[in-house]
Amino acid sequence: MSEIKKRTTIGGQALIEGILMRGPKKTAIVVRKKNGEHVIKEEPVGTNSHAAFWKLPFIRGAVNLWDSMKYGVSALEYSASFFEDDEDYVPSKFENWIYGKFGKQKVDDAMIMVAVVIGCLMPVGLFMLLPTILAGLFSFIESNFLKNLLEGCIRIAIFLAFVIITSKQSDVHRTYMYHGAEHKTIFCYEAGLELNVENVRKQSRFHPRCGTSFMFVVVMITTLVMSVFTWKSVWMRLLLRLAMVPVVVGISYEINRAVGRMDNIISKIATAPGLFMQRFTTVEPDDYMIEVAIDAIKRVIPEGEDEDKW
Repeated sequence: MSEIKKRTTIGGQALIEGILMRGPKKTAIVVRKKNGEHVIKEEPVGTNSHAAFWKLPFIRGAVNLWDSMKYGVSALEYSASFFEDDEDYVPSKFENWIYGKFGKQKVDDAMIMVAVVIGCLMPVGLFMLLPTILAGLFSFIESNFLKNLLEGCIRIAIFLAFVIITSKQSDVHRTYMYHGAEHKTIFCYEAGLELNVENVRKQSRFHPRCGTSFMFVVVMITTLVMSVFTWKSVWMRLLLRLAMVPVVVGISYEINRAVGRMDNIISKIATAPGLFMQRFTTVEPDDYMIEVAIDAIKRVIPEGEDEDKW
């Protein structure tokens, strides 16, 4: 891998046969259709419209996560629309009625919002609430310290199992190949090299500022923060977990940003677990996928050299 000359805030997301790249001012979706054509969609970054309060440290983390999930789900829906399995699908009478009553765009927007809410609730339930419930089954453990430690171990085990199991599904394999293309392209840009297939292919697919790494930080911070609370009631512990979600996300976001600026033994230790998990969530891409990633990142690189500095 080439030497990094700058760290960029530009990040991406793998889609269905495509990539979303998000820069400081705009986002770009590039989807490669079956005939090889690139479909392009560019939009301004939604966080630019937020008030200054929502950009403050420890607050911006939860806001950025919500925005990323909201736009990410919308981008996935958009990319999937080019690969419908049933081209002869006919909407039901109910679908036609609801589209006619409220308008297709409003219905689609509502469905995306529902998907975002479910997408937020699933990791909260899976990685925060479920470990608390499972740890609560061990009622014979009197020590709150041991119970919190057990809960943390269960949380980490669930996270590892989730990542590894999903990586084995054949239908997400190509998406993980696009994930690898995204990382390699960002590395190439950060190295100051010309963005072409040959240069990108040489880069590593393991990037320390990936969402996978961020999620692992969230899991670890959750374990540390929640260990402060010693209520024995499972229901009280569940309520506290829910109330602390924005706090945990905010702390994790700031730690992720701070570690991302470092290049020392501390940053290497902090990013090692996330880099290990990327062995399951990224796959070496083909040249066509790299071309998609290059097309996407070129569209979000700002004119000012330091506008996207990490």
